[in-house]
Amino acid sequence: MLVLGIESSCDETGVALYGSDGDGGLLAHALYSQVRMHAEYGGVVPELASRDHIGRLVPLLRQVLAASGRSLTAIDAVAYTQGPGLAGALLVGAAFAEALATALALPTVPVHHLEGHLLSPLLSARPPRFPFVALLISGGHSQLMRVTGVGEYALLGETLDDAAGEAFDKTAKLLGLGYPGGPALAALADSGRPGRVKLPRPMLRSGDLDFSFSGLKTAVLTRVRELGTLDDEQRADIACGFQEAIVEVLVSKALRAVKATGLQQLVVAGGVGANRELRRQLDARAARARIDVFYPELEFCTDNGAMIALAGALRLQAGVAGKEPGAFAVRPRWPLTDA
Repeated sequence: MLVLGIESSCDETGVALYGSDGDGGLLAHALYSQVRMHAEYGGVVPELASRDHIGRLVPLLRQVLAASGRSLTAIDAVAYTQGPGLAGALLVGAAFAEALATALALPTVPVHHLEGHLLSPLLSARPPRFPFVALLISGGHSQLMRVTGVGEYALLGETLDDAAGEAFDKTAKLLGLGYPGGPALAALADSGRPGRVKLPRPMLRSGDLDFSFSGLKTAVLTRVRELGTLDDEQRADIACGFQEAIVEVLVSKALRAVKATGLQQLVVAGGVGANRELRRQLDARAARARIDVFYPELEFCTDNGAMIALAGALRLQAGVAGKEPGAFAVRPRWPLTDA
């Protein structure tokens, strides 16, 4: 079974072709990032994002078909991101997918964006097995989930305010870094002095599995105002202190969730999952606790079509999705537990 995946939830346009049931796994994928365009404005401009998706989908589809050596007539189903995300951007991908499926008389599979991230480590050479705990950390979401199988997700904890990626981006802006701020802050933190700047660890000992990062961002703002004009060394030290704080909270809560469920596998997915310091500390502490940690390949940490094609194929295999093409709706806000 060959499933075409379409991702257009925010500022990346992704297309991929995944073969399940012995059809070769991930056959090809292509991704276009709008980062350069949005950098001029310091963040994503929804209308510009939507318009850009329109012009990218057909060329990316042609690229994927050429790379895979397959034709449109070989496709068995079309999966696309239904939500959450920017409404206009989601509509572009959904309309394209449904129109293509209608023309080819194929079933469609609306996919939850976070489900794609959650399942993306299954694309790796060393995939996890169900059940497992998942730490989903991105610009808009920070959640801990118990994953029993495809479509079987139980929320263990989530952020009460800013998500981890959002906190990275806002702190980067306070330090005068460009867009996207998260990777820029992580790079600056590498040159900072560990332990030099002490910042709070919000909700580290709250007794639950929820997160809160807005206070950490405010603590950085207070420190910046106290210091006034920052030199390069001070900026690097603050970046390092911020990263130390957020990583300690994420690692501690994730391992606590694994222990609470009695499971031995932890999946880390989403854009923040690419952070090198997070991976280093999590791997070290998990090894001591005899917990196996799984990550997607770095190219699949950010939004991409491969994870949507995979999620669509797995849903079809599990018999928990698939519909006749035609009428559709997007879901800009959509809890993963309702997927």
